[in-house]
Amino acid sequence: MKLSLGVNQFISLNDKNSKVMDGNFNFRKDLVQVQDELFRFAYKLTANHDDAKDLLQETSLKALHNEDKYIPGTNMKGWLYTIMRNIFINNYRKMVYEQTYIDQTDNLYFLNIPQVPESDNYNETEGLYSLKEIYHTINTLPKECKALFQMHLAGFKYREISQRLKMPLGTIKSRIHLTKQILQKDLKDYV
Repeated sequence: MKLSLGVNQFISLNDKNSKVMDGNFNFRKDLVQVQDELFRFAYKLTANHDDAKDLLQETSLKALHNEDKYIPGTNMKGWLYTIMRNIFINNYRKMVYEQTYIDQTDNLYFLNIPQVPESDNYNETEGLYSLKEIYHTINTLPKECKALFQMHLAGFKYREISQRLKMPLGTIKSRIHLTKQILQKDLKDYV
């Protein structure tokens, strides 16, 4: 659960409970002044009003917590943008990790089951026929494109494929693009 305490209220509570030095007051005043710009940046990252408010609050609290690490006279907005971007990236990575399913079975049984929404009127025989035809089309691809595309389908990033196969990144991208075009042409009935 996120705190609903705004930066202004947090700062005023802190000011009442401790002696505020001039440098601290300026830092906090500057932090309050850039809240609107930080909110716009947070909204740009999250594309959601509530998530942007949460990200802004988390950034402000982290900045206040690390106030002693800020060097006066440097670019405060840049420092705050960096904190916000890093928090956003860390939250995104955490979300992706939590949503990742790792199949612990020996034969990867769960990963090989076709994922079909139950709400669809899905004819299994027709669906399996279509799936076989798609796999057949993939297997008829040129050898240099097939391996790359299968790695891409397995979730490898372009850079990872490039490193594993010791090929230039541009070659990887162009061959995967070419493979997608071939598949779109050959499987136009399924697209």
